[in-house]
Amino acid sequence: MIKKMVFVLIISSLSLIQAQQKTITGVVSDETGPLPGVTVMVKGRTSGTETDFDGRYSILASSSDIIKFSFVGMKTEERKVGNKKIINVQLTTDNLLEEVAIVGYGVTTNSFRSRPRKVNKLHQKIASQLQSVKGVGRGKPNTKVNIYNAKDPLYIVDGKPVNPQYNFVVKDLDKKEIESVNVYKPYKAKQLFGKSAKNGCIVITTKRGSYQVENQDAYAAIQENQFEHVSASPLSTFSIDVDKASYSNIRRMINNGQEIAADAVKIEEMINYFDYDYPQPQGKDPFSINTEVVKTPWNSDTKLVKIGLQGKTYENEDLPPSNLTFLIDVSGSMSSSNKLPLLKKAFKLLVNQLRQEDRVSIVVYAGAAGVVLKPASGSNKEKILAALDNLEAGGSTAGGEGIELAYKLAQKNFRKRGNNRVILATDGDFNVGRTSNKAMEELIEEKRKSGVFLSVLGFGYGNYKDDKLEILADKGNGNHAYIDTMQEAQKVFGKEFGGTLHTIAKDVKIQVEFNPEKVQAYRLIGYENRMLNAEDFIDDTKDAGELGSGHTVTALYEVIPVGVKSEFLSEVHDLKYTKKTKSSYDDELLTVKFRYKKPDGKKSIEMVSVVKDQITIPSTDMNFASSVALFGMYLRNSKFKNTGTLEDVVELALKGKGIDKDGYRSEFVRLVRAYNDVN
Repeated sequence: MIKKMVFVLIISSLSLIQAQQKTITGVVSDETGPLPGVTVMVKGRTSGTETDFDGRYSILASSSDIIKFSFVGMKTEERKVGNKKIINVQLTTDNLLEEVAIVGYGVTTNSFRSRPRKVNKLHQKIASQLQSVKGVGRGKPNTKVNIYNAKDPLYIVDGKPVNPQYNFVVKDLDKKEIESVNVYKPYKAKQLFGKSAKNGCIVITTKRGSYQVENQDAYAAIQENQFEHVSASPLSTFSIDVDKASYSNIRRMINNGQEIAADAVKIEEMINYFDYDYPQPQGKDPFSINTEVVKTPWNSDTKLVKIGLQGKTYENEDLPPSNLTFLIDVSGSMSSSNKLPLLKKAFKLLVNQLRQEDRVSIVVYAGAAGVVLKPASGSNKEKILAALDNLEAGGSTAGGEGIELAYKLAQKNFRKRGNNRVILATDGDFNVGRTSNKAMEELIEEKRKSGVFLSVLGFGYGNYKDDKLEILADKGNGNHAYIDTMQEAQKVFGKEFGGTLHTIAKDVKIQVEFNPEKVQAYRLIGYENRMLNAEDFIDDTKDAGELGSGHTVTALYEVIPVGVKSEFLSEVHDLKYTKKTKSSYDDELLTVKFRYKKPDGKKSIEMVSVVKDQITIPSTDMNFASSVALFGMYLRNSKFKNTGTLEDVVELALKGKGIDKDGYRSEFVRLVRAYNDVN
């Protein structure tokens, strides 16, 4: 009996002690900044924790405990917890050289007094590499890249020094991919690797041994549209593009301080990221047509023509029942926090808006594809969310197999007069089965015939395959967005829910005929990957873009009037057999024609709008669209920006800011200013 009482008292005491414990957090640093690899332990215990790459730690302790902070070559510090919940510590040097090896996330240390040390061949090799890495070493840093912390240590991953602009990628490495980490303090790091390591050095070895830290993103090549002579090419034909991925991807690169690849800049996607104040359609057609002609802000000799479409807006409750198949990439490349973890949070926003009549299935793919959720009602949110929560990343990437299975499931549960859609979420890094862009194009063109639409959502960076995802969206009757933050997820799945999921018109094409009496030459700004042949306009077998509920589409043409000399236009001979006769259309600048099909239709419907040759004062929307176009040309280093500057971009954007209810235009101004500050 007494033994039982003693046992109960012991258990009670332990419970009381545990109940008094609290979580202590903080940052450990030295004179150069945050210090990774510091051992943090409660005095008297045999286990503890370590600081991460940013010097942060978290540990359980009670008010009476003393926390001990130790790092080889630094003086050990102790702090009493008391009533504090945050304890930041700065360690000072003990005049020791040190190396900390974190192997399998257990720590071993080697310390010794300062003394001359022979540098081995590996260190010599890395030190020589440092001299040729742009932005690293003795040379002047590349001023076009990052805003990175000047006190950051040098990172070396699998024997290769990392350009400082990619430090953020290293810090986001998944712990499961790391074999070991060696942390060198400044004195020893500088001795081994030179001045580049003056703030210390972190040497990481990954399990696969060939980790590609630097940018492996891929974009389709863009050949910028040139000015076309109206006498030779009076027709300009293209497919609409409601994709918005380029702008959010560029925003991410600017915020991360990365250099922006010219082919990542798709001006039409930048312009169409923003909403414009176009009126709702009033007739039987699913969109309204809006045009405007102004003097070009960056070239006083030309005119700028805006063509805008406004899709009819349907409230969520008015949308037809949905048959949605989530196709989610759970391969190893999706393990980073900005990929699968962000993806799961984003999809929860979508799930929370589903209705009872909606159905959701989930297909995942890594080395192979499989169904993790058979069709479930939108009212059974707990079941759907639980299936999302259970997803984990690992393995290779059989994207083609995943697409096959997702479309098979979508077709099996096809709903007539419903919204049948596959929503693909991935970084696009397919490496098993059909992987080439051509193979993806053939596959998705075949699946398009099923009547199932496609939404493509891109996640992550470093190996983001924009070119592949663009093909899937363009050829799969779909749209393409890039989600870099929860804010963007809220825009795609919240504010634009209907447009993302519900198509109101498909195969939407635009053909502009220019009046040769008024226009000498023209240039479509953007849409390079959406150009069509003139005969494709009336060919109903030719695929084109889709317009979703509430979507706006804007296109800008820069036109050179007849009689104006331009450095961008070469002279051509007059045509012998084409007679120039005076027409009765001398007040018309151009005629724009539109063709579209209903979502389940096979025959196109045509609309026509005539644009008069009349310059007006730029509207708020025109100023803003012009600003975004000029910024895109600046990023692409286009010759057509003429004398336009980033200051001009900001000035135009401020004129076009308008009401800006959601703050996206204000964010654009801040983004341009941030880019200007480092360029």
